[in-house]
Amino acid sequence: MAEEGTFTIRAEVLRKAGRGASATPSAEEYTNDFIKQAESYINVLTRYNFTDNYAATNADVKLILKEAASNLAAIYVIQYDISGYTSSREAENIINMNWARFTQCIQLLNDQKTITYIRGA
Repeated sequence: MAEEGTFTIRAEVLRKAGRGASATPSAEEYTNDFIKQAESYINVLTRYNFTDNYAATNADVKLILKEAASNLAAIYVIQYDISGYTSSREAENIINMNWARFTQCIQLLNDQKTITYIRGA
């Protein structure tokens, strides 16, 4: 199976999920699905299809998309099975950190000045 994400890859997701991520949601089949869901969600939240326009997207914006998608996909990995973490609080803390950065990335991608910068206008 090949990596199917546009914005991010499995290794980035697993780094953000931490060492407690269990094997099933860490498998490539699962992470591919989580990544595609995250990318779709980002496109809808920003009302811009970055997936279809990725090749023409500014390099800095690609890194923001990578961060947002890997943060959200990592949350999905963690939520699938928290049994590998030392406590539910540890899993929750990692989720909260990823969610905070995800929302900051989305706010940035929705900012009108950022949109102007992205589209080169």
